[in-house]
Amino acid sequence: MVIPMTNKYLHTCYRIGDIDTSVAFYEKLGFSEVGRMPIGDEAINVFLALEDGDPILELTYNHGVDSYDLGTGYNHIALAVGDLDGTLAGLAAQGIEPEKPPYRPGGRTTGSRIAFVRDPDDYRIELVERTDPSE
Repeated sequence: MVIPMTNKYLHTCYRIGDIDTSVAFYEKLGFSEVGRMPIGDEAINVFLALEDGDPILELTYNHGVDSYDLGTGYNHIALAVGDLDGTLAGLAAQGIEPEKPPYRPGGRTTGSRIAFVRDPDDYRIELVERTDPSE
């Protein structure tokens, strides 16, 4: 027998090397800190949300660990932005530069443009231009 259940995406978790630096970075992308939860003496979870919803990003700081091997399997999270050029200009003013200028993947000439930035722990964040919020 299959038990019916409604699935809901809850969050993505990153392991970070410095709480203040990481929180400050994600605030520049529109996130706000909504809570912290100590995990015994070993770690602290910091929860971040965008203005439109629940906490979707969990940053885990493990006491005494300042960097991690990111591996090759994980790639990025993506955020929709209404004005990619304006977003990148605002980030550049705060010292955050894209990996390369905005582009359309695969050589497309239509559709959303994208750009990638990296957080203080080198995780990639894709910024996807969406002028229509229903996209």
